[in-house]
Amino acid sequence: MKYLLLIHHGTSPTPDDEEAWGRLSDEEKGKVYAAWQALNENPKVTTGERMQPPQAATTVRVENGETLTTDGPFVSVKEALGGYFFVEADDLDEAIEIAASVPAAQTGGGIEIRPIAGTW
Repeated sequence: MKYLLLIHHGTSPTPDDEEAWGRLSDEEKGKVYAAWQALNENPKVTTGERMQPPQAATTVRVENGETLTTDGPFVSVKEALGGYFFVEADDLDEAIEIAASVPAAQTGGGIEIRPIAGTW
């Protein structure tokens, strides 16, 4: 079964956040890089893309036929989506195991798992 794993960074330090990333030891940074490398080498994982910070977002809505745009995130920055990837897993338990290996899941963020719907 295919799953989409949505990475919510939360308070997880990332290289984009120089202050938080700088507080990590070289060993901690190495573990993060190694975990991502292992995910990228896992044949059940199809890598997605890391996203720019929520402040770079544009939100689009249509009201009464008019397209409206808003700069920045609509959701709280704390819970904003940071990236995604796809997993081909035997079942939800295996998808959970893979999600648990994502560094953000271990350092203040969370991984949302969504099964991929069949074709329309």
